[in-house]
Amino acid sequence: GSEAASEQGQEEEVEDRLKEHMDTLLDKSAKARQAALQSLRLALSSKTLSEFLLERRLTLTDSLEKCLKKGKGEEQALAGTVLTLLCLQMGSGPEGEEVFRSLKPLLVSVLTDSTASPSARQSCATALGMCCYIAAADLE
Repeated sequence: GSEAASEQGQEEEVEDRLKEHMDTLLDKSAKARQAALQSLRLALSSKTLSEFLLERRLTLTDSLEKCLKKGKGEEQALAGTVLTLLCLQMGSGPEGEEVFRSLKPLLVSVLTDSTASPSARQSCATALGMCCYIAAADLE
């Protein structure tokens, strides 16, 4: 019993930290947003969180959209990576497709922006390719 309670406590702690990181994505400080994106990247690449993310995908998608629109260089690159991981976590169902469809125009915009940093463009190209492979319902 105590082992299950301990595991439940750890799970809640992880979710609380993830919620904090998601809130920090809306911070005025670019450094704070980048740190939050790095933490989210680490969390999404090391643990399956699809249940947690399912309820918060719209919030996270909106935050990533702001990071891609208003951020520069490193922040855009990290946002593209986190978006790719979010798409992987959501899978090929309607949720993953919805995430991809909402951010596809922005990914294309950063990718084709010659003033965007090479790392941001590369990250958006990767996100576009991976999300398209995983979640695009339309074959074209």
